[in-house]
Amino acid sequence: MTGPVGIRVERVFRHSRERVFDAFLDPARAGQWLFRTPGGLLERADFDPRPGGEFTIVEKRGDALAHHFGRFVEIARPNRIVFDFWVDDAPDDRTRVTVEFEAAGDGCRLVLTHVLAPEWADYAERTTAGWTLILDNLHRLTEV
Repeated sequence: MTGPVGIRVERVFRHSRERVFDAFLDPARAGQWLFRTPGGLLERADFDPRPGGEFTIVEKRGDALAHHFGRFVEIARPNRIVFDFWVDDAPDDRTRVTVEFEAAGDGCRLVLTHVLAPEWADYAERTTAGWTLILDNLHRLTEV
């Protein structure tokens, strides 16, 4: 059996890490970018950004509903957000996502790592593509 699989996605923003950090946790806007896909329709977005707080994002994708769940473990503004994450297909397979915000010139670099259990290794490429899309959504949101 192999060990956990780590996913790493980076995105540079032209805004301060405080601004990007705050946008990442904005309950009023979370449903606009988090787990959103082209053509998907937001059904529900509940977002309680505090340690121990949870989130639920439900998007209609064609005839199916995609459910995404999380529980915040750590929130250290403006440096780090850690949450446990799971989907409707695997509610008992919680994974850990860590988001770090680093100063980069006049802006910041967001580094997201997602540790998948070995049995989800086949989803590594798809997971990387998903987080890339999500961070692109966040980038568009912060540019408004």
